[in-house]
Amino acid sequence: MNLALTRRHLIGATMLAAAALAVPALAQDKPTLKFSAVFSEQDIRAEMTKMLAEGIKGDFTLEPYYGGNLFKQGTELVAIQRGNLQMGNIAPQDISKQIPEWSVLTSAYLFRDAAHLSAFFNSEVGAEFKKMAEDQLGIHILGPTYFGARQVGLKPEKKIATPQDMAGIKLRMPGGDAWQFLGEALGANPVPVAYAEVYTALQTGAIDGQDNPLPNVKNMKFYEVMSQIVMTSHLIGYDLLVISKEAWNAMTPEQQQAFQAAADKAMKFSEDKHVEQEKALLEEFKAAGLQIYEPDIEAFRKFAQEKYLNSDLAKSWPEGILEKVAGL
Repeated sequence: MNLALTRRHLIGATMLAAAALAVPALAQDKPTLKFSAVFSEQDIRAEMTKMLAEGIKGDFTLEPYYGGNLFKQGTELVAIQRGNLQMGNIAPQDISKQIPEWSVLTSAYLFRDAAHLSAFFNSEVGAEFKKMAEDQLGIHILGPTYFGARQVGLKPEKKIATPQDMAGIKLRMPGGDAWQFLGEALGANPVPVAYAEVYTALQTGAIDGQDNPLPNVKNMKFYEVMSQIVMTSHLIGYDLLVISKEAWNAMTPEQQQAFQAAADKAMKFSEDKHVEQEKALLEEFKAAGLQIYEPDIEAFRKFAQEKYLNSDLAKSWPEGILEKVAGL
């Protein structure tokens, strides 16, 4: 056998084997980021997540889990802290459980609208709150994911003008002290019910109502078992798109910049879509036969703010924070 030919065959085979081994090695070099959220795959925020995945695919693989299928609502933050999850759409109420100062960002009538919310998180005072979360919880906040102003939806046809009219109303609120207090700040009797069980609870009369942004009411078909929507606009609904501090710090400055830019684009897309959908849904729900009206907003605002300021929650709020937020 020709020795030179044999050597060429051996070298060629070795190179092919090395190339075959290099493919999985390269794949392993692109980290997978597991992402968990409670919203469904039909939600606008799922589109946001897919847009983010596309924007970062050169450096990372985003592996999304929707509907609380990987981690239940309220457990995502702890999963990130334990290293079992890299990214999540985290409620500020969950952050406030570990950082009491954050409870101010869950209070009623703090933010005026989606633009005001974004302005806060892009401000110096917003940066202070983000740093608090990074230092104390080990998460890097990419920004807020707006999903609509929360409105009160009721099954009973009782007319609601002031918080006093909410007395005795069994209003579903998510579990947790911050959420339950919000229900009280509306004058209602808050009842903790899992998000997936709200439709049945309304249908059977276990609860009289729920509070959610209009897009959520549409996605979960709550309007089918409601008679009215009271446009209280008591809370600008938002979660926070976060990544573990460990995963963030493992990136190069260039990767961080590109990742943030992709997140900003996706979050802005979601915000715009939600604002647009809120306007359209008002007409859709009216056409479906629901009564939709605005109560005495000033009465609700005054009642809620007094409740908060006289509560233990306010004792942890940074001095002058309400004035700082209002001034943005």
